[in-house]
Amino acid sequence: MEYDKDKIADTVLALLSLTMHDESELGCRAWKNHDWSVLNRLHERGLIDDPKNKNKSVLLTPAGVQRSRALFDELFSTSDRSSP
Repeated sequence: MEYDKDKIADTVLALLSLTMHDESELGCRAWKNHDWSVLNRLHERGLIDDPKNKNKSVLLTPAGVQRSRALFDELFSTSDRSSP
């Protein structure tokens, strides 16, 4: 089966927002229990630091934090955006 790897990466980035912690000016940490190839794609896009380390979490860049939160809202929100 063929699939859109960018959509998968966006979905994983959105899901990383569920486990974000330790936010600082450098970004925000999140648990990295996701497919390594997807994490590598997010790293290549500049949204997370290199996931290949001994930490159990990965650092989302400030751009990654912003994009993660926006994608999570876009993909999983149940609120009606047309309501005030």
